[in-house]
Amino acid sequence: MNKLEHIAFILDGNKRWAKKNNFSNFIGYSKGFENIKNLVNFSLNIKLKNLTLYALSSENFHRSSLDLIYDIIYKNFSKYFEDLVVDNGVKIKIFGSRKNLPNKILDIFEKIEKLSLNNNTLNLNIAFNYGFKDEIKKVLKKVKDNSLEIDLNNEQEIDKLFDIGKFPDPDILIRTGGYKRLSNFIMYNLTYTEFFFTNTLWPDFSEEEFNGIIKEYSNIRRKYGL
Repeated sequence: MNKLEHIAFILDGNKRWAKKNNFSNFIGYSKGFENIKNLVNFSLNIKLKNLTLYALSSENFHRSSLDLIYDIIYKNFSKYFEDLVVDNGVKIKIFGSRKNLPNKILDIFEKIEKLSLNNNTLNLNIAFNYGFKDEIKKVLKKVKDNSLEIDLNNEQEIDKLFDIGKFPDPDILIRTGGYKRLSNFIMYNLTYTEFFFTNTLWPDFSEEEFNGIIKEYSNIRRKYGL
């Protein structure tokens, strides 16, 4: 059995699910949000310590459907994640650019992060308006502006510069929706991650499929380049 500390997800397929089922995009994104709830509950049930979700890329930040996403967050995110934080001890970190986000969304994000700061049951990291190329620029700017002296032989010092920070790199990356690409997602942290690509559209991704991937992962011989 391989050690399993951290799973990352690229959540893809909400709009295609809506089109396939003759629903509006709003219904598709709402269904996807409901499945995030399911995924977090699955993760709590298996006592996973770290879960990272790619919710919105910086490339998709200017999509016409962005207002729908804001509306769903505003109506659902705050209440549900407060329940997670208070009742289940989940710690929530939201990373990515917050530039140009509406104030009401910023308030929700900041409130949830502050409320969950001392929790430790599950570390839930959510990438929102995130892109790895933007993260690299931010790291370089941080080093340049602060004239940081970094020991390049100390991996932990370098890790702290990136959004995932002190958390272990993902053991598994699961991408739903059929595309086999990383789409500018946390590439610094995926050096030896095992990739799983599924054709299942995100709203249809089930606990059964999740458990099947974990079982397949447990039988992989992980050699870490050796």
